[in-house]
Amino acid sequence: MGLFKTMRHGASLALAGALVLGAGGAFGPLLEAPAAFAKGPDSLADLAAQISDTVVNISATQTMDEKHAGASPQMEPGTPFDDLFEEFFRRRQQGKGGPDQESPPPHERRSNSLGSGFVIDPSGIIITNNHVIADANDVTVIFTNGQKLKAEVIGKDSKVDVAVLRVKPDKPLKAAKFGDSEKMRVGDWVVAVGNPFGLGGTVTAGIISARNRNIDSGPYDNYFQTDAAINKGNSGGPLFNMDGEVIGINTAILSPSGGSIGIGFSTPSATVEPVIEQLQKFGETRRGWLGVRIQNVDDTIAESLNLGSVRGALVAGTDDNGPAKAGGLQAGDVILKFDGVEIKESHDLPKIVASAPVGKDVEVVLLRQGKQITKTIKLGRLEDNEKQKAEQTAKADDAEKPPATGAVVKALGMAFTSLDDGARQKYAIKPGVATGVVVTNVDPDSGAAEKHILPGEIIMEINQEPVKEPADVAGKIDALKKDGKKSALLLVANAQGEMRFVALSLP
Repeated sequence: MGLFKTMRHGASLALAGALVLGAGGAFGPLLEAPAAFAKGPDSLADLAAQISDTVVNISATQTMDEKHAGASPQMEPGTPFDDLFEEFFRRRQQGKGGPDQESPPPHERRSNSLGSGFVIDPSGIIITNNHVIADANDVTVIFTNGQKLKAEVIGKDSKVDVAVLRVKPDKPLKAAKFGDSEKMRVGDWVVAVGNPFGLGGTVTAGIISARNRNIDSGPYDNYFQTDAAINKGNSGGPLFNMDGEVIGINTAILSPSGGSIGIGFSTPSATVEPVIEQLQKFGETRRGWLGVRIQNVDDTIAESLNLGSVRGALVAGTDDNGPAKAGGLQAGDVILKFDGVEIKESHDLPKIVASAPVGKDVEVVLLRQGKQITKTIKLGRLEDNEKQKAEQTAKADDAEKPPATGAVVKALGMAFTSLDDGARQKYAIKPGVATGVVVTNVDPDSGAAEKHILPGEIIMEINQEPVKEPADVAGKIDALKKDGKKSALLLVANAQGEMRFVALSLP
């Protein structure tokens, strides 16, 4: 099994299967590239000399009070300090520290994380990955001439994994410039510089292998894939184009072994530059917020909504206090364009919305019940919504739940009952879920089970028509069959009121 890894010491980012394909065989012979292109640039020495002094090593130290953790730390896999904590406790159990190293005080433990970064302003502004510094108490920047400076964290953002540091040098630093990542094409040469395995300034070269990679590490995944060798410790280091401009920040690798296998991922400069600007100006991010829950449009959903082709982002629900609801968006709408940008798939929308200015009036083109309409919506601020939701988080109801009452109807491999007080208590359904029928049983061999519909969830609509009683389900299914429909589009809510659309084939 392969691992997406962040490239400082340790830290798995996400699990993924590793697939290795051999040359030739069932896939046919490999095509040979012309010799003039196969050898690459004659030399990168001049470029390496130009850019190397802009790249720095980052040492982040975390000190924790031992009384809060007991004999060994219980930390999530992938924290920036997991490997070194493990080493610390191994030594502690042996009753001694490392060579020429004093044991830390009994009430504290310390751990170091090594990564990379680069200077973007001669006055001392430095960029790295957020996961390199994480919750560090102390951050030190090490330059190519051996100079070490303490760094202040100006701001950091976990969503695109970037952090902005400030040091106070005696004289201006050599700084790198950002380039236009949008101009980079698959096959363009790139150079990575960083601190792999703590070795210090290391230069490697390769090409852009792919664009717009989504590795499910965050809501705004949009990575370059490169075969330039990047390893643990390269996190936060720059990816340069042949003009010596930074067009990406090296962030993750796909590796079964922890070392480079030629599949690395860099966040494009076009993604990080607006975030860096906000962190420098405000010390925090200020992202646009639409207030919708969205899901992918697959072939079955596209057929149910008469979309013609798979495209857009399907609105599964709107936030009660969000801009989308105030602007007239509804569950079942398919967003086709946002602020003039075509939405090809649902993953595109969050990135475009987040980059839009807070308070901007944007035009949203959508498809509703077969008709294309346009709405104008004033964007809110994502961070304000996140804070509000955190404050409103309620504890689960532990009260004893009596059995649901009401007649039971079966259809599409499910059994349904009315959304009455008994059902609400049994399945802890929140008052915000006002109408629908409750799923009480799901046939494990049914299409509903394949689409992960569970007992306790609520069917609110079928083909965008409301369902109020169990008998409505059977009646609407029969009507769809008579109309020659091949599938039914269900609006499904969980007990907390979070909604999604599920398309089921009709028997």
